[in-house]
Amino acid sequence: MKQTIKTSRTAGYLEKIFRALNEHYFSGVIEEPVITIQSTPRAYGHVTVAKAWQRADGGQRHELNIGAGTLDRPIENVTATVLHEMVHLYNLQTGVQDTSRGGAYHNKKFRDAAEARDLHISYDSRIGWSITEPTDALIEFIISQGWDDIMMNRKAGFSMRGVGGPGAKGGVTPPATGRTSSTRKVMCPCCGQSVRATKKVNIICGDCLVPMAEV
Repeated sequence: MKQTIKTSRTAGYLEKIFRALNEHYFSGVIEEPVITIQSTPRAYGHVTVAKAWQRADGGQRHELNIGAGTLDRPIENVTATVLHEMVHLYNLQTGVQDTSRGGAYHNKKFRDAAEARDLHISYDSRIGWSITEPTDALIEFIISQGWDDIMMNRKAGFSMRGVGGPGAKGGVTPPATGRTSSTRKVMCPCCGQSVRATKKVNIICGDCLVPMAEV
């Protein structure tokens, strides 16, 4: 796969991920939102409660945003954030109240819906059942899709105005730790073909007939 290093390509990539997750975990019933890439202080992403976007034909859509400063996390973590926000969209669409405190506190209804879709949810007293990690089952699905990391990220430290406020359900609050990954990547030293695995593997490139090395 080509490295994802343009915002237009990244938005299209996130739309592709959304559609595959929608089909796999929700039988394709979630109405597709407008996917945006903007800074989201103290969260990896959000969805709007109201349909914030209007099309020329009068149609309206929710917004699903992925924090611009969190794009270079491992693809399994970015995917878990997309899936987290999709659970909110599904609950909005089906009339399930899954948050309180202005959308910040996630209740057990959110936890149950998320864990039914291969997310591991942990509790935090400030934001409830919101801390989100991919399960092995979700990681295996990501590997089966051939999704790769997004090789770009918005730098931190720039002042912003008008970010946040009511009308959005937040994602998981970023932890203080650095970038971690639940998978490993192995690559052929000759042709550059790469694959992902959830554990240490010994693989030979079928084209070059040489061992692939972990990177």
